[in-house]
Amino acid sequence: MALSTSLPPRTDTVATEDARPARRLPRWSLALVVVALLAEMAIAMLTTAVAQSPTIDEPVYAGTALTYLQQHSLRYNPEHPPLGKLIIATGLAFADVHLDPAFRGDQTQLGRHVLYESGTDPGRLLFLARLPVIVLTLLFGLVVFLFARDLAGPAGGVTALALYAFSPDLVAHGSLATLDVPVAGFVLTSVWLLWRARRRPALYLPLAGLALGAAVATKMSALAAVPVVLLLVVLSVWHHLRAHRTLRRLGLGLAAAVTVALLAIAVVWAAYLAVDPRLRWATPPGLPALDGPRALARWLPLPRPYLDGMRVQFGFEDQAWSTFLFGRYHADAVWYYLPAALLVKLPLGALALGSAGAVALVALRRLRPVAPYVLVPAAVLLAAAMTSTRDLGVRYAIYVPMFLAVAAAGLVLLRPRWARVAVAALVVFAAVSSLRTFPYYLPYSNEAFGGPARTHLWLHDSNVDWGQDLARLGRRYPHERLWLVYKGSGVPSAYGIDAADPRTVPPQDVHGLLAVSDSAIAKADDRLTALLAGSTPIDDVGHSITVYRRP
Repeated sequence: MALSTSLPPRTDTVATEDARPARRLPRWSLALVVVALLAEMAIAMLTTAVAQSPTIDEPVYAGTALTYLQQHSLRYNPEHPPLGKLIIATGLAFADVHLDPAFRGDQTQLGRHVLYESGTDPGRLLFLARLPVIVLTLLFGLVVFLFARDLAGPAGGVTALALYAFSPDLVAHGSLATLDVPVAGFVLTSVWLLWRARRRPALYLPLAGLALGAAVATKMSALAAVPVVLLLVVLSVWHHLRAHRTLRRLGLGLAAAVTVALLAIAVVWAAYLAVDPRLRWATPPGLPALDGPRALARWLPLPRPYLDGMRVQFGFEDQAWSTFLFGRYHADAVWYYLPAALLVKLPLGALALGSAGAVALVALRRLRPVAPYVLVPAAVLLAAAMTSTRDLGVRYAIYVPMFLAVAAAGLVLLRPRWARVAVAALVVFAAVSSLRTFPYYLPYSNEAFGGPARTHLWLHDSNVDWGQDLARLGRRYPHERLWLVYKGSGVPSAYGIDAADPRTVPPQDVHGLLAVSDSAIAKADDRLTALLAGSTPIDDVGHSITVYRRP
């Protein structure tokens, strides 16, 4: 596929269209602002990573990453492709830990074995697993800045980066050894490169294909973005060849889309072959059949472990998952869960700017060319996530604050001075809201819902309590015996906690301190409800564990 890189006069950068001339910042001062914002985010993420015990998913990913490094085996965690865990493995390569070749447990037992039974400090091991994701999250911050700068100039870039850097959800999940921020960032990177491909397709289309492949090789939810990205490939080529005939534009656009798709497929295969060049794999027993619309998965030109991993995910979707939303327990999934949860979890300033930016991209003619690149991928991914039966947190929609930050950048092009003052004020409001929640980013909720101390009244699971505060509980109550109902993957004794489960003894034998994860409270059964009814709340650890005293 040969696409010319000779350019007509530049007309696709919205910052240059119908915009009032602005005083340009010196390059050094702009760089200083970018570095300062990323440094603030880095400090927040590093502080959080050091202080928190493992969340539910992290030990599995860390253990799987070590099997990649030391045993070159794909047998663990097939429901997620390898790339994200290979990224985590780059940090664990510096850990002095060795897997027992005779270990034969499942992936949950593997995670516990690696963190708590390998003779290595679990805190140091977890930090090394988290560090590559922290670095990647900062790099995605640069993508947000560059994307927004392309659309709205330096002021737009700074606006978007500030919203990204002060996003509590991005700080929270960017500091964990998980896959949600990496997959969202790779999708965003692919879309940004496609926007640039409108001017230089020969350079940016292959890079977009690699970024799309990285997303699909990190988490299977990125498959929903593939049709959108390929359509954007055609749109970018169509724009670049606007002086040519329609048939030629369409033909080259489709050829470019095929090329991007092939590159993405190659990245997925490369990720699996990087783990095991021989691609040894045995299909796990008991996987659901691929029938109905799911049968289309059989035709995907992807490795067998990937396709079987899709079947594992289908099995999860077939299970019954309960939901806790706005203080109410639901026995099944709620279709509007993610939009509702985002209203709770996004800072009000970011929510206002992102929403206004989205409207501006559609309503204003000079911003309209950007809309398919910024709004359509986010909308499609959100719609796909809303079909899931697992309402477990806004991490499934973590790309929303990324794309909304870019959308908000367009507001700096509005002519009225009061509009730019309002944008600046709302950015400051979002930043202050984020700083006030430090260091408890995971349970953040905005001021309309009472802040992080009250998030557990509205939401549960990874929105509030993902097991991250076991270490804080141990530091708060050292050498004290606790009755503990804990939702997480940490081992209490590793943090100096002498604990027993109160649900295993008669209620009349439960006296003293009772610590309960807020997610367990949200879905309390009759036995736990009775225990809580006779207890007095006395403390709150990290806004995710409530401590009671029982007479």
